[in-house]
Amino acid sequence: MVDTMNDKNNIILEVKNLKLHFPIYKGIIQRRVGQVRAVDGVSFSLRDGEVLGLVGESGCGKTTVGRTILRLYDPTAGEIWYTRSSGEKIDLARINQRKMKPLRRELRMIFQDPFSSLNPRLTVKDIIGEPLEIHRVARGKAAEQRVAELMESVGLNPALMRRYPHEFSGGQRQRIGLARTLSLNPRLVIADEPVSALDVSVQAQVLNLLQDLRTRLGLTLIFVAHDLSVVEHISDRIAVMYVGKIVETSDTNTLLHQPMHPYTEALLSAIPPADPDIRPDRIRLQGEVPSPANPPSGCIFHPRCRYAQAVCSQQEPQLEEIAPGHLVSCHFAKELSLKGVRA
Repeated sequence: MVDTMNDKNNIILEVKNLKLHFPIYKGIIQRRVGQVRAVDGVSFSLRDGEVLGLVGESGCGKTTVGRTILRLYDPTAGEIWYTRSSGEKIDLARINQRKMKPLRRELRMIFQDPFSSLNPRLTVKDIIGEPLEIHRVARGKAAEQRVAELMESVGLNPALMRRYPHEFSGGQRQRIGLARTLSLNPRLVIADEPVSALDVSVQAQVLNLLQDLRTRLGLTLIFVAHDLSVVEHISDRIAVMYVGKIVETSDTNTLLHQPMHPYTEALLSAIPPADPDIRPDRIRLQGEVPSPANPPSGCIFHPRCRYAQAVCSQQEPQLEEIAPGHLVSCHFAKELSLKGVRA
């Protein structure tokens, strides 16, 4: 189910029942014996100019969702409807890579690791300028001038454009990656944990930069992260993922203070309180995260849920709109009174 509170005329991206299953092969003849359900029926929509935070534990499939939207992976099933600035709607899940290439000017990604995502053999000028040349936007002096403008926009000195990535700090490398992402004036950016590999002080700088760029350039963002305390500062809405599925979606303020899914409650309890005198009341989930190759029956979260009842192991709950704009996948969402973060 897609968020019904969205203005249908303003939706830039609509994902419907997206699935990505990786096959498991075994033996000498490589016989297929199963599949890993990395993404298993994800649906959401995104308005133009909005920031959607996609959060969950490591391995829940949030990065895979972003890569599948950009067709770095081919989806197993589902629809990915993207609306271009001209109003044309395209199902990204159905087109080939040749037709996808011109759309890569509008759909860009910020990669998680600022160390491995930059080619160590290229200068900063070549790294940022490469998309300009591939898409025949600018070359020569025009490209160099554009690189200088991009470096200034992300807080880097253009005089450093002939240096190599190893000559920069982690935060500076991430800014280089951000400048490369912005080089083609994209409409939609998927930021794959852009601050997780950085120190806390540098994280704040990059987050503030993203906020500023969003305001100035009108960017639409999917912000992938595992830390809710980071996501809350930049997101308009938050979608919570668990083992390949979205279990709750709501606007940021509502989800933080009035969660309706037990997994969201557990994630929120892990956020350290701002007041050191407040003793954290952390919920420690029992057991291990289920394998996406062998998920449990019924609700995917029921083996670790302290509110689980018999129906939870037998019947899978659907993602339903419990309150306006608030979608939850839980049999007892209307009955539970869950704790959010302190005001």
